[in-house]
Amino acid sequence: MADTTESIESIISPADEHNRTLINNVHPPDWVNPKPDGRYNLVVVGAGTAGLVAAVGAAGLGAKVALVERHLMGGDCLNVGCVPSKAVIRSAHAWADVRDAGQYGIHVPDGASVDFGAVMERMRRLRAGISGHDSAARFRDLGVDVYIGTGRFIGPDTVDVDGTTLRFKKGVVATGARAFEPPIPGLAEAGFLTNESVFSLTECPGRLAVLGAGPLGCELAQTFQRLGCQVTQIEMAGQIMTREDQDAARIVEAAMRRDGVNILVNTAVQSITTDNGVKNLHVKTNGEDHVVPVDEILVGAGRVPNVDGLGLEAANVKYDARGGVEVDDRLRSVTNPNIFSAGDACLLYKFTHTADFTARIVIQNALFGGRKKQSALTIPWCTYTYPEVAHVGLNESMAQQKGIAIDTYRREMKEVDRAILESEDDGFVKIHVKKGSGTIVGATIVARSAGEMISEISVAMAGKVGLGALAGVIHPYPTQAEAIRQTGDLYNKTRLTPLVAKLFKAWLAWRR
Repeated sequence: MADTTESIESIISPADEHNRTLINNVHPPDWVNPKPDGRYNLVVVGAGTAGLVAAVGAAGLGAKVALVERHLMGGDCLNVGCVPSKAVIRSAHAWADVRDAGQYGIHVPDGASVDFGAVMERMRRLRAGISGHDSAARFRDLGVDVYIGTGRFIGPDTVDVDGTTLRFKKGVVATGARAFEPPIPGLAEAGFLTNESVFSLTECPGRLAVLGAGPLGCELAQTFQRLGCQVTQIEMAGQIMTREDQDAARIVEAAMRRDGVNILVNTAVQSITTDNGVKNLHVKTNGEDHVVPVDEILVGAGRVPNVDGLGLEAANVKYDARGGVEVDDRLRSVTNPNIFSAGDACLLYKFTHTADFTARIVIQNALFGGRKKQSALTIPWCTYTYPEVAHVGLNESMAQQKGIAIDTYRREMKEVDRAILESEDDGFVKIHVKKGSGTIVGATIVARSAGEMISEISVAMAGKVGLGALAGVIHPYPTQAEAIRQTGDLYNKTRLTPLVAKLFKAWLAWRR
């Protein structure tokens, strides 16, 4: 087995009891790889979400499966992504609730403060507790041959793991993605954080620059600002969260500015210099040059697939350094139909839940000759800022690009009783239907718990339930999710033709 202990400990630090538990689960130092016994039905390279789901799902169906991981089982999601970020975000929400308690008639004594070290220790403790779900031992016990080491394709049906040869009938590339390093002069020399290192911090930086205003950049910019850091967020585009509607992005931007984040849009970093430990970002905003001095830099400018160094050429698997493995709609390599890919290694939308469900497609298609298509998936996503922004299907700009005519129905959260009572009325529910019908093609929700609310729309879309039908679904009162039903009411009112409306009004008058 390749010795990667030093590199792992440089990412998973500090060396406390929680991180020792994590490493013992997801990259056990004393792990002994099994000895291959004949050809595998499925060899999966990469043990992030996609790889884990593919391996355990196939093994549960009786397939002979090998799972190869050179680094940390659980991938980014467990170790340096979803799990640690949401734990830290929760602490930031807790502080904001304390800070803003006065509006609810709660008086917080002077002196309340954030203990950043305790926030990060809580995250490490919770992450370690969850890590058992993705542990090497658990997957071995579930019938998967787990190989800890560097996997590399050496043929169209063969993988080498540190000198051990694994032959397979079907292979899966599930190697995930990593942070993109922008080519900014002086960035490497100054040093910077990514999602792979930021969760190892034990002290809050005094001043932090966040490069990029996508989901990761916005979540962590707001979180670190709330936890005591002065954050400057830098985005080249004219708005934050460029994948979202402008009205959604504006609400989040206003909330982040209220928290104190200094947001610079239409801004490019020209170069970075250092002076006595200070990192000076030389930036151009709307054509004007200025300098932003900070203590740390966090790069959140997108992700690139981990496809280099896998020997994909030997396996006749076509790939692109930015796009990843090229696959067809059934997730087969376009050049080697016996090798599939799932998750961030091949997908545009790099979400844990998308990795999960594309791995399920791979199982059916690789083992049973199925014809399941990734294009048939209904994929929601959520950015966990305050308020959250959740999205599924098409938004207005996407519909316009595809030439799909839509009608849009919108309910403001300031018109929803529960949102008013909780002083959480910044936001909306916006649902798009095919023009002239109730067929839902997409939705955006901006609310504190938008990520919880969006699934109702996803279920409706997947089940082909129209917007009008949602109006007839009883929602508990008062809840913020009532906004979804009320949006359905708005749609149903448009179904009343002038004649029907006149007859209905006459009928009501007769009833009196």
